[in-house]
Amino acid sequence: MRTLVTGGNRGIGAALLTEGEARGHEVIGTARSGGDWVLDVTDANMQRDVAARIGRLDLLVCNAGVFLDKGKALADLTAQDWADTFAANVAGVAMTVQAQRRNLSAGGRIAIIASIMGSSERAGGNGFVYRAAKAAAINLGRNLAEDLRSDGIAVGIYHPGWVRTDMGGAGADLGVEASARGLWDRFEALSLERTGVFESFDGTPLPF
Repeated sequence: MRTLVTGGNRGIGAALLTEGEARGHEVIGTARSGGDWVLDVTDANMQRDVAARIGRLDLLVCNAGVFLDKGKALADLTAQDWADTFAANVAGVAMTVQAQRRNLSAGGRIAIIASIMGSSERAGGNGFVYRAAKAAAINLGRNLAEDLRSDGIAVGIYHPGWVRTDMGGAGADLGVEASARGLWDRFEALSLERTGVFESFDGTPLPF
């Protein structure tokens, strides 16, 4: 599959590139700075430029995101925390899909990397901004699945696990390689019959 992964320069994104290439897929990753495919997902001009240059895609992976309120108490959150997080984690996903829609045809797939932290049934009383943004990303994915069904494009929403990255921290219980292997299994299994799923990297169905 010809694949574009946003935020593909480090962490889970970089591992997705490595795993996809090992499986024989053509995988292109973007980064906010440096490299051949520079993309700030909140920048409409950059989105249009990448979409015009990238051409036909079989799979779009919306992976880029931020966790700006990690470790912050409710009293310490700022309006900018909310604005910047929702811009990257929600609007950034929508803008990426909007820009790349021209490059996806019937049979195409969209994977949104969300988080179990966005599940309303798994409230933790912390990470307020990140949780709210991921909940919105899950909702966005569900609505995209319905909207794009008639065009033959499947949408899946995935939790990568608690992964040892800059975002997940050194104490996380999963390496990026294991997460990427599981996520690619999910991407390869995604179809119109499964569109709108919210699953963990290992295939476990998750509550919305």
